[in-house]
Amino acid sequence: MRLPDLEAWAIFAAVADAGSFSGAAERLGLSKATVSKAVARLEAEIGQALFHRTSRRIALTEAGRPLSIRAAAMLAEARGAQEAALDAAACPAGRVRVAAPMSFGVKRVAPLLAAFLIDHPHVEIALDLSDARVDIVAEGFDLALRIAVLPDSSLRARRLCGIPTRLVASPAYLAAAGRPGHPDALEGHALLGYANADPVWRFEGPGGVRAAVRASGPLSANSGEALVPALVAGLGIARLPDFIAGDALADGRLEEVLPDWTFAPVALHLLTPPSPLRPARVEALIAFLAARLRD
Repeated sequence: MRLPDLEAWAIFAAVADAGSFSGAAERLGLSKATVSKAVARLEAEIGQALFHRTSRRIALTEAGRPLSIRAAAMLAEARGAQEAALDAAACPAGRVRVAAPMSFGVKRVAPLLAAFLIDHPHVEIALDLSDARVDIVAEGFDLALRIAVLPDSSLRARRLCGIPTRLVASPAYLAAAGRPGHPDALEGHALLGYANADPVWRFEGPGGVRAAVRASGPLSANSGEALVPALVAGLGIARLPDFIAGDALADGRLEEVLPDWTFAPVALHLLTPPSPLRPARVEALIAFLAARLRD
């Protein structure tokens, strides 16, 4: 049985990530010819082209796209094993890619990362803020923070804490449109929507009674933070987490609606790729975030 050409797979992963042979060669400290030959060797081995090549650019083929994800995973696994073998207790150093939700990342994660970097001067963090659900393996993230009810997956997930969410509106809106006493009464109201969440709001009330209503109103956004000005202006009702609505609730710009009814629990999770092998810098950041975001 022939062993796989691991060097060629690693070089292929680097080319796919860099988007060019010259870029990969520069990153790897190799000549462009060496990189090109390794990819050609791999293509000959598997009997398929991995890249479409023109004089100006390259692009992954239909066969190359899924293989690039697996090659990147192999390369990450190998790097993790090598770093762990060299010195598991080494001073954490190097780059860590982190994905986090936009508003939560700005309000809660960014201040923590500043504290972490002060204590770990040899670590670099690349923070990507987006409310879209990223593929952490395909996009090369070391860890992600996600606020959601998680589906089954191969990712390693750690629940950190619950995220309270409430139905909120401005006093002016409630004075003009009326204060609903039951979720069924929301049908006649302007319900501002969060585009990355289920548009159906599911409630549980006193005695375990359940109700559901579909959000429909003059504004939807892929950032919960963007809904706050419209709420304060009296344009409707929205479902928001405390870390977004908390300040406006505290100073009276917003009020809680249907306080006796709750939503299905949502939690903050820390996700990592499936491999148990992680560099010391990633382990250090995971432990730091888990300890400080637990509350």
